[in-house]
Amino acid sequence: MTRPTAAPPRDEGAASAPVRLPMAYVLPLRAHDDGGLDELTGYLRELSRWVDVVVVDGSAPELFARHAEAWRGLVRHVPPDPALRGRNGKVLGVLTGVALARHEHVVIADDDVRYDRAALCAVHQLLDGVDLVRPQNHFDPLPWHAWWDTGRTLLARVFGGDWPGTLGVRRSTFLAMGGYDPDVLFENLELVRTVRAYGGSTATPAWLYVRRLPPAAAHFLGQRVRQAYDETARPVWLLAALAVLPATAVALATRRPGLLLLLRAGLATVAVAELGRRRAGGARVFPAHTSLAAPAWVLERGLCAWLAVGRRLRGGVPYAGARMRTAAHPTRVLRRRMTRRRPDDLVLWVETGALPPPLRAEV
Repeated sequence: MTRPTAAPPRDEGAASAPVRLPMAYVLPLRAHDDGGLDELTGYLRELSRWVDVVVVDGSAPELFARHAEAWRGLVRHVPPDPALRGRNGKVLGVLTGVALARHEHVVIADDDVRYDRAALCAVHQLLDGVDLVRPQNHFDPLPWHAWWDTGRTLLARVFGGDWPGTLGVRRSTFLAMGGYDPDVLFENLELVRTVRAYGGSTATPAWLYVRRLPPAAAHFLGQRVRQAYDETARPVWLLAALAVLPATAVALATRRPGLLLLLRAGLATVAVAELGRRRAGGARVFPAHTSLAAPAWVLERGLCAWLAVGRRLRGGVPYAGARMRTAAHPTRVLRRRMTRRRPDDLVLWVETGALPPPLRAEV
């Protein structure tokens, strides 16, 4: 696919006062404290010069009020639509924000994603030809835990593309398919599969890099089993992860031959990660040493996959005061569900455990 390029400025003043893009930017948010508020406000101030920004804020009332004061005049700041129901608050925020968007092209992004204007222009132009765009995130700065997780990113770039904290969608497609289910954990996979089940087209441009801030180390460590649980929605990937520990144990049991085999497997994993690092100019955002993180991440995922299966057997992953069992639905299930649902009705997707009323015949 030819890479879109940003249109040149119309005059010399465009650099200081850039022409706003006909796009909406939806940021679903649920903050637990004021940490990072000043940095996020600075980002929103810059972002609001380029696109229409909607922040759907599910934070506690006192934090919501502080955000409203900080962002007055910069963005549209609203709570999630109370008519929507579901356990995944991020999806409720997305459903609310896309419904409020004033433009056909919509960027959905977590609060740690940091677009520049060139990346927004690229998403905007790609959405002229497809219904959904999946960019490529990269961590900057790169503390140890972000380095570790980048090993996963590089491997994913070789096998179908990484799963970022941001997507671009056409609003008309999103509304016509009725949004997506808010009772899943792996919400980005659910959205992509829902678009495909509806008959929409998607693009995964490996060259479209969007910066992401690293999480706190404690948050990273607390998400390891939760992220491994996402693979219950992708059985082939789950089985591959489950095979890591038994294969390692068998290799260690054979002592020297097994150690040599593990060394070769580790080197092969680094080589595959290096392919992902170099793909589509990735070396400019992924430092060379990040390829070395891939074997460590593979071993971690092998352990966490077994823990995730245990969670599955106990009813799911703790989430929002309950247990959530479904990571994402298979595309075939989404296709069947769409045949029973009335289009253009977001609420039908968020009636947890309930089927919509039967369609009435037109007379």
